[in-house]
Order: sequence, then structure tokens, then C-alpha cells
Amino acid sequence: MPSPRHLKLLTVLFALLAAVQLAGCAGVPVQEMSNARQAVQAAQKAGGAKYAPETMAEAEKLLASAKANLKKGEYRPAREEAELAREKAMEARRQAEAAKASEKAEKAGKAGRTEP
Repeated sequence: MPSPRHLKLLTVLFALLAAVQLAGCAGVPVQEMSNARQAVQAAQKAGGAKYAPETMAEAEKLLASAKANLKKGEYRPAREEAELAREKAMEARRQAEAAKASEKAEKAGKAGRTEP
């Protein structure tokens, strides 16, 4: 049977471990929300709604959900959704930029051809 001193030490150790674990998750995800908002705005400016509508809609939906969770004080889901929104927005931006580059190359190819 462990001595009372060992039990006290284990209890303190457990409490410290729990506090450290909670401290890592408990903070408001300010930076993640900012990153997600900026990424969504950049994707919108790049034409994400036109060239990557499904991906853009998913990014906007995730950002809205993250905002709702933030208001409810549910920081972990808010952080996770904000990070996913950022990733989706970046993907939408890449798709939009690639589609615009393809359109530009196609137009340049047509302009370079001569009619007989």
C-alpha cells in the first residue's frame, strides 16, 4: 500500500498534468480565426466563388461554424473548424488561380492562331 506521502505526490502530479493539458486547449483561438478570415477573403478576391464554388462554400461554412462555436465558448471545435476553413480557402484560391491561368493561356493560344 502506498504511503500517504506518495499519494499526495501522485495527486499533485496528476493535478499539474491536467492543468497543463487544459491550458493548451482552453485559450481563445484568436490567431486561427484571423488566419481563416484572411484566407477566405483572399480566396474570394481570387475568384473562388466562380472557379471553385464547392470548395469556397465549404470554407465559408466552416468559418461560420467556427464563429458560432466561438460565441458559445466552445474553443476547441472553433479552433479546429477555423483551421479547416483556412485550408479549404487556400485550396479554393489555388483552384481559382489555376483556372484563371488556364483561361489566360487558352485565350493567348486562340489569339496566336491565324485563320486561313
